[in-house]
Amino acid sequence: MPYFRADLHIHTLTSPCGSLEMSPCNIVQAALEKQLDIIGITDHNCTKQASLVMKMGKEKGLLVIGGAEINTLEEVHCLVYFDRPELLDHFQSYIDQHLPAIANKPEFFGHQIVVNEEEMITEELPWLLTNALDLTLTEIEQKAHSLGGLVVPAHVDRPYNGLFSQLGFLPENFKPDAFELSMHASHSWKMNGKIPADAALLRSSDAHYPHQIGTAFTLFEMQECSFEEIKKAVRFQEGRRVVH
Repeated sequence: MPYFRADLHIHTLTSPCGSLEMSPCNIVQAALEKQLDIIGITDHNCTKQASLVMKMGKEKGLLVIGGAEINTLEEVHCLVYFDRPELLDHFQSYIDQHLPAIANKPEFFGHQIVVNEEEMITEELPWLLTNALDLTLTEIEQKAHSLGGLVVPAHVDRPYNGLFSQLGFLPENFKPDAFELSMHASHSWKMNGKIPADAALLRSSDAHYPHQIGTAFTLFEMQECSFEEIKKAVRFQEGRRVVH
């Protein structure tokens, strides 16, 4: 089976910490230049820019998976992914119900804008996206899975906003599909006993600037480049796998 290179943790200019250079067009172009086959769009607590990147990527032969990097009640960052715009919209409505109404201060945190294909601003989001939702990690996982999504706790090796730095353990009722390591972590980190031995480990760039895209990536061995194949790969089903 062929191999596919995927960077599944990329922020657009919608994230307050994302560079204004991270427009949909620039992201797709940078991904193609880095010879990536798949990218994931994961803005902080927001899916609003993902559908356009999905559309533009498809036109260029790049698979784009939409999602978000959720900050849970426990201050754990958790990546969620969906394969259809209508599911992103549904999940966005869910986020909107649980994001605290704390105003963003662009001069301190950065702008939170949504743009169209011509890079014209269509919306500026008022509430600071990096705040924690009033939803637990398990509630996020269950909601995303109910929509057929994938759930991956982000940068679990980091000393802040990681699953283990915040909680110290893997909750018994939390059922992620894989675990993400930061680009600097060794795969031997899995041997600390906190991550199940049979779990898939992903590595992504967590890019906030175009030049960071593809600086870390995951290699999937799959039949074809699709969301359903990624689901099989992270579960090591039917010969599909994550290649370490």
